[in-house]
Amino acid sequence: MDFKMKYQYTYFIYSYLIEEKKYQSYIYQLLKSPNCKLKLFDRKKDVGIDTYFLPELKEKMFWSLEKKLSEIKQLETMDKKMQATILSQQPCNIFEYTLEGDVPGKIGEAGGIFFDITKVELVCFSTGVCFLMLKTALTENQNFSDVLNFNYKFRDINSKAEHSKLYEAIKIQTGKLNNMQSFSDFIRKIAGHNLKAKQINLDTDRLITYSYVCLNQASWNENTDINLLEKEFEKFRMVKSAREQTEDVSLKEAYTYHEKYLYYGFSNNTTVLLTCDNNIKNYTTLPFQFENEQLYHFIFNLYKKVYLKKLNYEFQQTEQFERIKKDFLTFAKKDWIYEITYNEIGKILEKYYTEEQILQTTFHKLKQKYDLLYKDYEISKNKKSNKWLIVLMIILIAINLVSIIFFASR
Repeated sequence: MDFKMKYQYTYFIYSYLIEEKKYQSYIYQLLKSPNCKLKLFDRKKDVGIDTYFLPELKEKMFWSLEKKLSEIKQLETMDKKMQATILSQQPCNIFEYTLEGDVPGKIGEAGGIFFDITKVELVCFSTGVCFLMLKTALTENQNFSDVLNFNYKFRDINSKAEHSKLYEAIKIQTGKLNNMQSFSDFIRKIAGHNLKAKQINLDTDRLITYSYVCLNQASWNENTDINLLEKEFEKFRMVKSAREQTEDVSLKEAYTYHEKYLYYGFSNNTTVLLTCDNNIKNYTTLPFQFENEQLYHFIFNLYKKVYLKKLNYEFQQTEQFERIKKDFLTFAKKDWIYEITYNEIGKILEKYYTEEQILQTTFHKLKQKYDLLYKDYEISKNKKSNKWLIVLMIILIAINLVSIIFFASR
């Protein structure tokens, strides 16, 4: 049995790092690009974001909410270099990116999954941690199995690893990019070679999957075989193909939050939402919330994960400890401890996001490493101080001896 869909979309997220000393220059390059535009937020238009997030997060990710119209206009009248200087001092900037003119897509392949790339955004934090987000939507396919196959195929589209025959058998086609190499070239154009990400042990081959599917009520109702549906949901959560064997697949309660006609699923590189149009909110307000405030909420937790990895790598560079100590303490005092939202679903999501990104464990391991490095640093600093103190004492003693000899000889 296949399940018919009413509506769906999938965001694929690519993490990349810009060196902090080059961050201002990178912002300048984005501003110069005719395809790129700074995304600005205001309280009238972005009510959901304004009411969902608490002040600290809004100040960090959506600083333009606080700006007056006159301040925004003043920013827009500045030359690009001055804009880049000002924007690079903001904790986070979000850009909308327009793909260049459509490339003729492949045609004539039977059984292909056709999709469109409907939105591209760049989220750039001043620490150099950035995310490329692509929103995709199937254009002709109406079955849940098509989403499973599409997500399974697309998330590894940037990988150069050998793939299974099942992977190669799935055909995906779009008018935006004519082949996988075009997509890799596009990523490289935005993110460069992303060598820093590999240094901190970040997976740059597999894209993070953030996906929404609303089934129609003929497919999901009181008579639906829930065990079968939950098997398909687990494939959705784990980004498996539709043909994956399902005998041993069952709902993983620890990684799932569900209500009637609504299932959220989580893993370390996936967040998915499966709903049904039996509830009108599931295909009216919820899909908008899922790709706005809930998506940015997810991105912030990804940011914390990547930044902790970055700090962990930099802790190994002991000659920079004084600067890294400041960065870690700033992160611990602000980003790590403040609450994100009072929204009821938001608090549930925060729990799962934190658990699946293993943030608590990563932070405490880093804190232990910091404590050890700090002790070594202080011991080393004290040794240096003692060394100079001894040298100073020797010099003083020598001066006194010279003085005594001088006066004794008179």
